[in-house]
Order: sequence, then C-alpha cells, then structure tokens
Amino acid sequence: MSGVEGTASTRARSACALLSVSDKQGIEDLARALSAKGLTLLSTGGTASLLRDAGLEVTDVSTHTGAAEMMAGRVKTLHPKVHGGILGRRGLDDDVMVERDIAPIDFVIVNLYPFAATVARADATFDEAIENIDIGGPAMIRSAAKNHASVAVITDPADYSRVIETLDASDEEQAALRFDLATKAFEHTAAYDGMIAEYLGRRTDPTVTEGFVGAAAVAPAVSPVDASANETAKEAAKEAAKEAANVNVPTEVPAVFPRTLNRQFHLVETLRYGENPHQRAAFYRDPDAAAGTLATASFCQGKSLSYNNMMDADAALACVRQFSETACVIVKHGNPCGVAVAESVQAAYDAAYKTDPTSAFGGIIAFNRSLDKATVAGMLARQFVEVVIAPGIDAEALALFAEKPNVRVLDCGTAIESDGEQWQFRPVSGGLLVQDDDLANVGRDQLKLVSKRKPTDAELDDLLFTWKVAKFVKSNAIVYGRALSTIGVGAGQMSRVYSARIAGIKAQDEGLEVKGSVMASDAFFPFRDGIDNAAKVGITAVIQPGGSRNDEEVIAAADEHGMAMVFSGVRHFRH
Repeated sequence: MSGVEGTASTRARSACALLSVSDKQGIEDLARALSAKGLTLLSTGGTASLLRDAGLEVTDVSTHTGAAEMMAGRVKTLHPKVHGGILGRRGLDDDVMVERDIAPIDFVIVNLYPFAATVARADATFDEAIENIDIGGPAMIRSAAKNHASVAVITDPADYSRVIETLDASDEEQAALRFDLATKAFEHTAAYDGMIAEYLGRRTDPTVTEGFVGAAAVAPAVSPVDASANETAKEAAKEAAKEAANVNVPTEVPAVFPRTLNRQFHLVETLRYGENPHQRAAFYRDPDAAAGTLATASFCQGKSLSYNNMMDADAALACVRQFSETACVIVKHGNPCGVAVAESVQAAYDAAYKTDPTSAFGGIIAFNRSLDKATVAGMLARQFVEVVIAPGIDAEALALFAEKPNVRVLDCGTAIESDGEQWQFRPVSGGLLVQDDDLANVGRDQLKLVSKRKPTDAELDDLLFTWKVAKFVKSNAIVYGRALSTIGVGAGQMSRVYSARIAGIKAQDEGLEVKGSVMASDAFFPFRDGIDNAAKVGITAVIQPGGSRNDEEVIAAADEHGMAMVFSGVRHFRH
C-alpha cells in the first residue's frame, strides 16, 4: 500500500509491516493478508507470540534492529531501523536507507497501552499509571502519520477490514485511505496524551477558591414527622440564614478539575442550522457517552434533528430520568411545560399534556418507559409533536409513527437511569465554565419542617415531585403541582413573583384547579410576597431551599395562611 515505488535498490529489500498492539482483536486476519502480499512481519512481545501461534512467520523487532529490548521493555522500538523505515521519504531518502541497511516499513499497526482502563480502576496506583504511559507506540504512530504519503498507520481494529479490502485498490484509493488513517492516528494520540495530561493535572496543587456561599449551608435537615414547635423551627431558620451568610466552601478544593482540560468529541453530522437559520451548527458525540443518553440514542424515523430539537430532547430526557415511577415530560424551548407520574405511560402522558396543551404543541416528549400503540395513537391524534424519545418503542407504535414521517422518534435504550457523575460545559467569551452536573435530590427524611402545620402525606409526595421538576425549569422557577402532575409552570422570569403569577395564569387558562396544589421554588423566597400571592390562588404547601435573611418573615407568612412549608437545603438555579 506504499504510495511511492522507490528505487530499485530500496525495492530489492522487502518492505515490512510492524505490528504491536494491546487490543489484539482481528490482528491475525490483517497480519495474514499483509504476509500474503510479501511483507515481512515485524512484531514485539505478546503480539509476536500470538502471530506465531497462528502459524505466521514473524521477525522480532529486536532481531530486525540488532538491539535487544532494555529497561524492562521501555526501550525496544526507539531505533533508527524502526523510525528510519517509517519516516524515510520514498524516492528521496532511498540512498541513506540502503547505506544504513534500513528496510522500508509500509504498514504500522499499533494501539497503545491501556492507560484509560488502568486509571479507571479504583485500586490503580500512581506507579501503575506511569508504567502504562506508552512512549514507543505514539512515536511510531506519529511518524507513520507524518509520512502517510508512503505509510499506512492503523490504530483502530475497526479499520482492519478497510485496509485488507484496499490492498489491491488503485493508488488514488490507497492514498485517500492512508490520509484518513493518518488523521485518525493524530486524533488517537491527541486523546491519549490528553488523558495523561488530565490525570497528572489532577495531582498538582489544587485551585484555591474563596467567598462562595452555597444554599447547602442551610442548617441540617429534620424530618417533618420529627419537627418540634414552630418557634424552635423559626430559630433554626434564623441560624441557618446566619450560617449561609458566613460559611464558605472549603478553601482547598479537591483536585477534581485538571490543570488543563482535554476533551475530544467526534463529528456525527452537520446540522441544517443552529438556533437560528443564519447560524451554522454541528452535532458531536462524546466517545465515552453513557448508555441511555441523547448521544447514544437510536434514530428510528423522521426528519433530521435540528439544533433546537436536540437541546429540548436533552432537557426532556434529563428531567424524565429523575423519576423511578412511570413518567412523561413535555418540553418546549428548554423548559418542562408538562410533567406527570402515573400508573401507566398513557396516563402519565395524558396528565402531562393537560398542564399546558398550548405549549405542548410542537413540543418534545420524553418517557422513561417503553412506548405502546395506545399511547402513541392518543398522542398523534391530540397534538403536533416534533420529537418523541423513550427507552423502547414497540413494533405497533413504530407502525403508527410511520404514518407521520416527519415526527422524529428516538429509542434511548432499554432502561433510563439517573445520570452518573459528569461535568457540564458552557462557553463564555474567551473561556469555558465547567461544573458538576446537578445531581442533588432530596427525600422525605432530608426535608426540614419550618411551619406550624405539617404537610400531609399526599402533599409531601407532591412537594418532592414538584421539586424534581423545578430542577429543570429555568430560573427563577416556580412549579405548581397536585396528584403527581404539574398544574402550572412559571419559568425564566427576573422576578420570582412573576414566575408564580405565570404558573397561575397557565393553570387558569387550561381550566386547572390550583386550589389545593403545592408549590416548589428553585431558590429561596427573599420576601413574603411570593407566599402571599401563592396563598391567594390556593397553594397549601411549599418547598424551597431556605437560607434567606428574611426566612423568618417568609415562614410567618406561611403560618398566617395555614400553609405547610419545608426547606430542602438545596438550591437548583438553572440559567
């Protein structure tokens, strides 16, 4: 597969293929095909043993170079006969290659020590990590990629079949493949070096951060059933506010974030446009994306996804995966406009849709259970939908979707579970903000009762339900809910009071009864007016983080209206 024939003197010497791989799948077939083309097989260690066991004739690299491996294998391919054979420019360096007895190496098949797998082990030591930093492998890969005019470099077993199929292809086809493989090789070594840099970067002196006040500084939570008298609760709330105003995050932040951030994302497709038609856009996938995410979902049918479709689908999927019960989430412009938990998928959809049918038009709908024919039939008869995503769609449901070919349908896998720990990225002018994903959730035993009246069991269920929804509503966020269904959602307002009013307006417009509902707020109420307005429309219980200097005033307002109020101790701002 050499791109240049070279002189008679160099061609008189058999060209070589060098094989040294950690991932040995498929290597025998490729080696056999190269050997059949008359190439000498050079190899090292376990790869050489494997090929010999397969009946192939193999020359050890140490025999080829005349230099034995040394330093426990650390030095074995770093030799002029290896790198000269790879880097030698056919037609330009032929004389020096003959003079130095350097045979051309036309194929370099190398993949690297398993550094990522090593450091992912909980019991991996620093010394083990260092020993799994490959030196000779990246050097050979980079050399071959640089000289791709003459040398094919293969780092991925998935490419072996392409190489075999192209051995007898035209010079143009071979050159195109070598260029593609060279590009992939540099991507591979960049990712490898990036992993090492991040690993070592986490071991440098941690960044010092000062002055950040978090909502988690609220006083320790107390179960509602264990709460004491209201006066005691008020005093605790006052102390919590004091602590929140004075407690800082520890000055030494754990070395979670590396000194340099290295990430690779693989291009999946170029989109028609971005948020607006005048913006260009593309979709890239994280090669380590977890199952059950948008990036790993199977596209079942429909028009190609737009930038905004993907943003909304991701928001819907992130919200619905918070629920262990059967749930449906409808998202429009990045905000949940209807969410419900029910006994069946169809009942969950019906309840979610009733929250805000106007906004649901053209929305994105996510489920955490497999979709059936009856649910799809009701959905398509009732509304126009852009995207539907669920962990499984049965054959009859898919047949119904096929009658609406523009509807995008995605299968995100057989199960949806809450995200594991990961980072969120957001670009700013000249930089990048990185933070942990917001995985904080609270249960009944973590809530702190601060009002005179305890919430009923039904109210507690609804408070925890609306709290999960509020986490995915843009700040300032207010969510009204009853019977495990949203009644009204107020999102993205500059004033929390206006968010509450919007939630009430939406419920009123759809003929939903707010009286008897509960309210969740993503952050504390700075003044009592939010509680007073909620009482006017019939809200009976409130969940909020607490931590305001005016908590006492806010609690007093709840007590005046006979409302139950609990503090979560966690803030869920979403900008």
